[in-house]
Amino acid sequence: MALTGPARTVAQTVGVVVLMGGLAWASVPFYDWFCRVTGFGGVTGVSDVAPEDVLDQTIKVRFDGSLNNYMAWEFKPVVREMEVRIGETGLAFYEAYNPTDRPIAGSASYNVTPYQAGGFFNKIQCFCFEEQVLQPGERVQMPVTFYVDPEIVDDRDGKHIHTITLSYTFYEIDLPEGYASVEDATTNSDTSLN
Repeated sequence: MALTGPARTVAQTVGVVVLMGGLAWASVPFYDWFCRVTGFGGVTGVSDVAPEDVLDQTIKVRFDGSLNNYMAWEFKPVVREMEVRIGETGLAFYEAYNPTDRPIAGSASYNVTPYQAGGFFNKIQCFCFEEQVLQPGERVQMPVTFYVDPEIVDDRDGKHIHTITLSYTFYEIDLPEGYASVEDATTNSDTSLN
C-alpha cells in the first residue's frame, strides 16, 4: 500500500530526522578516526614501538601544559624543550599538583603544532591515555614517550618543520567509582567524631 498526501510527508520527515540523527551520531567517531589517521588538527599517532631507522637529523620538541578554567590542579612540563634525532625515542615529563583538600580526577586532551606534524609525531606511552587521580596535596611526574617518524623528512610540508610543540590541557572529570565513596567515608567519619 503506497502512502499518499499527509502520511507520505510525515514518513519522509521522519526518515530525514532519523538519517540526520544517524549522521550526527556517527560524525564524532568518524572525525576522531579521520584526525588520528591523517594527523589533521594536530592529532598525534600512537605506536607500540619506535622505528628502527634513526636519522642524524634532529628536530626540536617544545612542551606546553595548560588547564581548563575549572581545573584546580597546577600542571606544567618539567623541561620546556628538547632536541631529539628523528626516529629516536624521546622521554619527557609533566608535573601535576593537587593543592586542594579533595581528590581530583583529570583527563588530558592534546595536540601538536604545526598541525602538519600530527601525522609524524607518535606516542608510545603517555599519561594522557588514562585518567589521572591526584589525592589532596599530591604531586606527580607523568611521562610521555614519543618519536618523530623519519618519513617527515620526505614529506612535501613536513621536511620544512624544524620545531614541534606538544600541548596538553587537563580538565576535571568525575572521580572513578570507589574514589567518591572513600571521600564520603572520610567526611562521614569526621562528622561522627564531632
